[in-house]
Amino acid sequence: MPFLPRLQHQVWLLAFGRLLSQVGTGFTLFYAPIFFVNQVGLSATAVGVGIGSASISGVVGRVLGGTFADSKFWGRRRTLLMSAMISAIASFTFATAYDFPVFVLGNLLMGLGTGLYWPATEATVADLTTPEQRNEAYSITRLADTLGLGIGVVLGGLLISTTGAYRALFVVDGISFLIFLIVIYFMIQETQRLIYSHSQWSGWKVALSDRRLLTFAIVNTMFTTYIVQIDSTLPLYLTNFVKINGDRGFEPSTISILYTAYLALSVLIQLPMTRFLNSFRRTRVLIMSAGCWAIAFTLVWVTGAFHFAWAVAVFGVLAVALVTYLPSASAFVVDLAPESLRGVYLGINSQCWALGYFIGPPLGGWALDQSRAIASGYWLFLVATVAIAVLILRVLDKMVSQTPSHRL
Repeated sequence: MPFLPRLQHQVWLLAFGRLLSQVGTGFTLFYAPIFFVNQVGLSATAVGVGIGSASISGVVGRVLGGTFADSKFWGRRRTLLMSAMISAIASFTFATAYDFPVFVLGNLLMGLGTGLYWPATEATVADLTTPEQRNEAYSITRLADTLGLGIGVVLGGLLISTTGAYRALFVVDGISFLIFLIVIYFMIQETQRLIYSHSQWSGWKVALSDRRLLTFAIVNTMFTTYIVQIDSTLPLYLTNFVKINGDRGFEPSTISILYTAYLALSVLIQLPMTRFLNSFRRTRVLIMSAGCWAIAFTLVWVTGAFHFAWAVAVFGVLAVALVTYLPSASAFVVDLAPESLRGVYLGINSQCWALGYFIGPPLGGWALDQSRAIASGYWLFLVATVAIAVLILRVLDKMVSQTPSHRL
């Protein structure tokens, strides 16, 4: 069996284009707040509000992205082209921003571009694959995301350390989106085969009436809330609450090493894990992922209560939880969706991410602003919510058990 799956060349081209654009995103993701606070002179609160505004336009973008991807006029390809163009404009807007209104405008445009992207790209991958290939195809696109982001963060750090040219990062980000646009324009064909016979907006009524999809949306939002904890809550917890030398917590360099190893492990195990789990029903794989999240959050609690060495195990289990969840979730939604409404169904799937990213940071931030007992107990609270997620998944498993496709 070859290491890389045999997929249509357009799937690989889409993944390659996404890798390039994510390199540009990695250039700016971690350095934009530093630049706009320390060099432009915006307050940290203003920067936080500006970044948060991207979530608002992201919700709108996901609705439009799902609708456009299924429409006769726009389709997947034109929606992807519009997404890349808007994202490029957003990056160049950041490069010219010297005040708060322009900074907010850049974030609103970036949120809109990102929202348009996800339903269209996941619908394209679904169109180009069979149900048996879908898990591995989504693994490849997620792998491209992770690799591109990691490369971009490293290269962006090198550029800043050698030149200090923060604005050049945004220009490179914009160019990367333009390259992605060129890849789509010349190499990606329209993949939509069936057009929904009624009005496009009535497709949302169909999707929102699907009890299986709505049940999945609840647990999917929980999963995305867990993912946010890795980025927003866990680093601060390891720094402030895990005492490894007197009153000192983890050094930033140690946390950076742990996160780098976590990303590297995610990349290494993504395809082997997906291939191994491909014979299981999607709902069963998601239950396995939930179990991994529970173990990981328990290990975080153990890390805070006993010894920092457990943190290595934390990130190892988190990597397994992530790579188990990501491809199966998207593939499950595609299995549920009528072919003519894949964009709309995947738009709802993408909204779960927006909601999870809205809930996760404030929830984790509140816990870390409390006493040590509450901050430590927060991870056990998350374990308890995983138990609820498993119960929901078991209900969902029964709901789809009568479906002809065994992969549901």
